[in-house]
Amino acid sequence: MTPHKLGRTARGSMARAMTRYAPPFRGPALNRGKDCSYDDGTDGAMTAHHPPGCSDWIYRLAPRPGTQAPHTPASSARSIAEAAGRLDSGPVAWAVQAGADLACLIIGEVPELGCGREPFEALRIATEAAILHALLLLADPSVDQPVPEDSLLGDREFARRRISLDKVLRGCRIAHAALIRALMAACQELVRREELAGQFLRITETLFGYMDVFSSYMTAAYLVEHDSWIASDAAAREETVRRILDGEPVEQERAGQVLNHPLDGLQLAVIAWCDTARAEAMQAATSELIRRHDCSSTLVVPIGETSVWAWGRLRGAPPASRVPEPTFPADVRFARGSVREGLSGFRQSHEDAQHAARVGQLNPHGTGRLVDHRDVALAALLSTDLPALRRFVSDELGALASDSPWTEQLRETVRLYLRSERSLMTVAAQLHVARNTVTYRVKRARELLGHDLTARLPETMTALEAARVLGSAVLRRGERVTA
Repeated sequence: MTPHKLGRTARGSMARAMTRYAPPFRGPALNRGKDCSYDDGTDGAMTAHHPPGCSDWIYRLAPRPGTQAPHTPASSARSIAEAAGRLDSGPVAWAVQAGADLACLIIGEVPELGCGREPFEALRIATEAAILHALLLLADPSVDQPVPEDSLLGDREFARRRISLDKVLRGCRIAHAALIRALMAACQELVRREELAGQFLRITETLFGYMDVFSSYMTAAYLVEHDSWIASDAAAREETVRRILDGEPVEQERAGQVLNHPLDGLQLAVIAWCDTARAEAMQAATSELIRRHDCSSTLVVPIGETSVWAWGRLRGAPPASRVPEPTFPADVRFARGSVREGLSGFRQSHEDAQHAARVGQLNPHGTGRLVDHRDVALAALLSTDLPALRRFVSDELGALASDSPWTEQLRETVRLYLRSERSLMTVAAQLHVARNTVTYRVKRARELLGHDLTARLPETMTALEAARVLGSAVLRRGERVTA
């Protein structure tokens, strides 16, 4: 029976059956006396190779006649042969059946651990190997073999499937309790009454000690696999992202599966960066920023320790108004691309965000902590050749290109004046100053330019916009301009 075929009623019945001492695991039964596979005809006496002081009844475990057992063991032929050489075939057959039923019980109690035939078989190998090792520990006190590798296969499978460690540990606790109950039930059938207390104590002490060691091994194996899987998964995502950004041909549906992010629809890119390594804070803040755009999917890719690339797929049209910004960590800055369509939009929006990030890095104090590409698109385009842009701004603005608070005030007044079709009243209202103040500033700016404002209108407005957005990165320093 595979776990994905177990109904709720069947799982409940199995769980109840596991609480009884006999028959253990609904399958492995216990034989008595000469019915045991390892009775040598001496009224239950064990053969000479059994170590003194062991729980001899372990060697007499075997499935009860008529019990449906799996056709083949889950463990490798070598593992089964080694176990049979130390325990004989009866206890091995008992462990095989017990391992299968125990795997079903675990999945019945923790359904997240089950997901089809292959995960069930991996879990069955693990439970079978763990039970065989427990039998060895009980049968021979001198066994010092570490936790068998096969018993950790299920935990590695869970790590790869991103099942949380607490659920895996719960499955271990369920298995531990059930195995103790089953072994006590077997002990009751195979051991004289006056020996039961001592054997029960041996079972509990041995299995609790084994569980302690196994939990440590299991947790370590889980974490190693989890970290390895996450690293390989992250590497695959980053490689796929870079191929898309480099314009290499990719199969869109397959790439979307690797990224766990659909590449159709409207795409919005965000870049986050900071001067100190705060990857978790950046990822959380970036995810929150994207979610505020009503995105159905979010992809966050750490790039090194101080940068994050992220994308969101919008559910519908871009919002008409600005999205409220979340509270960001103090030293983290963001660049937001434009909303664009499909696979090409995934790349283009990221390119927009890169341009916006470059602007933010050139003028960190003048652009704010969130730089939106649509606010700085012209300056971002111009700044791809920064030395040429500096010359252009200096040539077009003359003395008005001086980097000082006074010239900055003049530049902003003139910029608004030209954008408002030279309306003095409009500019005065925008700047909250008197009309005469605007008149004076415009006159003074014209003097510093050395020509009429409309003589080279496109060039003048372009230079003013570059100076507004990029500030000191394109202005002349050390030049004094008087009011």
